[in-house]
Order: sequence, then C-alpha cells, then structure tokens
Amino acid sequence: MSVYDETVSTTNTAAPRSAGRRSAAATVWFTGLPSAGKSTLAQALAHRLRAEGHLVEVLDGDDLRTHLTADLGFTRADRDTNVRRVGFVARLLARNGIFALVPVIAPYNAARSAVRAEHVADGVRFVEIHVATPLDVCVQRDVKGLYAKARSGQLRGLTGIDDPYEPPEQPELRLDTAGISIADAVQQVYDALFRGTSDGSPTAVPDTQVALAEGER
Repeated sequence: MSVYDETVSTTNTAAPRSAGRRSAAATVWFTGLPSAGKSTLAQALAHRLRAEGHLVEVLDGDDLRTHLTADLGFTRADRDTNVRRVGFVARLLARNGIFALVPVIAPYNAARSAVRAEHVADGVRFVEIHVATPLDVCVQRDVKGLYAKARSGQLRGLTGIDDPYEPPEQPELRLDTAGISIADAVQQVYDALFRGTSDGSPTAVPDTQVALAEGER
C-alpha cells in the first residue's frame, strides 16, 4: 500500500503568527487526476505550516461540493463555476494572511488561468502544483473506488477516463508522487512556495502519512 493511501490524524496546533509571516500567505492549488495525491500533500503541507506558526485552511474538494458548490454537477460549465468559486474563497483567505491549500482537480487550463489572473490582479500569490502522478498509479490507488466504478459503468464523467484533464503548461512545480516519500514531496512543494521570499527557512519534514480524500471527479 502506498503512503499516499494511508491515514493519520492531524490537528491544528498553530501558534500566533507574526505580521512578517502574514505577508507571505498564498493560495497553493494542487491540480491533478483523482487519487494523484493532492489531498495527501495538502494535508501534510498544512501540518508543517501550522507547526511553523502559519494560519492555514485546506479547501477540500469533497467538503466544498457538499457546502459551497452543492448546486453544481460535473459538466464543463459547472466544473468551471466550481473552480471560480473555490478560487474566490482561496483568494480572500490568502489576502488576509491565511494560506489556502486547494486540492481540487480543476481539469481545465482556462479556469485555472482565470483564477491565477484574479489573484495577480489582487496582489495575492498563486502557486500551482501539478501533481502529475501517472494514470496507472492513480488507478492502482483508487482510494474512493472511482476508477472501479468508471470501469464497471457505474460512474460517467470521471476526469482522466471519459472526461478530459488538461495539464498545466507552466506550473510552479510539477510533481510525480509515484516512488517519492511524502516528506520529500512536501519539501519540494514547500521550496516552491517560499522560493523568492524571505519568509523563514526550510525545516525538517516528518515522514507523515495523512488522509487521501479523492472523491472529487
């Protein structure tokens, strides 16, 4: 079993954050196929950032589909609206000093680019992480059983199977989680997040195993 399939409890034990740290807040958008490892990486990065005293929110796709975008389906128009709404919330959080970690597929380049442009216009950093785990590895993980349902005909419109996924052309980081530990993967994301900033210095990452919630399709 991959470490990207396993679960550990993480709690928010954030210490009060300094104004200097507040200025470095950003939206970190993890895009990739279902079961690529997006939620695992977001939760592990959140654990590290909170331990360093940052305020963090993980905007989980399943939770958002239950509350913020419960009225939306999985047509292209609905997917784009979903991304736009999530991007708006993430931008508000980051603008107010809270790291917004977004493990949401966001399959279309145009929708992601629009969210990036809105961040740039608002003076908010947007860091795009392409979790580029190969499809065959994602199918093997299949934590939520989505690929199995797609193969059996119980599910239609699964991203990467019978619905398109457009990989980012110029993400801040392209990361294949197959054959890499969570600690190493999070270090790469952390470095991409703080590249070119003066906020803190890298610290050791525990080889934490966290929940992978990939119900979004």
